[in-house]
Amino acid sequence: MTWEERHRRLVGRLLLVLVLTLAVDAVGTVLVYVFERGARGGDIHTFGDALFFTTVQLLTVSSQIRNPLTTGGRLVDVALEVWAVLVVAGSAGAVAAFFQVADR
Repeated sequence: MTWEERHRRLVGRLLLVLVLTLAVDAVGTVLVYVFERGARGGDIHTFGDALFFTTVQLLTVSSQIRNPLTTGGRLVDVALEVWAVLVVAGSAGAVAAFFQVADR
């Protein structure tokens, strides 16, 4: 495989991860908003709060906002954290595969 092909493959994989993560962020934001907006004592009251919480969970697996209080919100939170961990591992694998020396 040529150098340019390897670059295209790596960029393609990373773009796929980015697009899928944006989709997960969008769906997660809607679900967190639906589940948490009326939760008594919660910190998520607006769609912006839900977007902030969801995006931060995907980027850092932590937030200054209290953990979700509803069962649905907690399930979404766990799914977001699982996605974040898998994407980090998958992205690291894609980058490692890029630097792997071909045995040809």
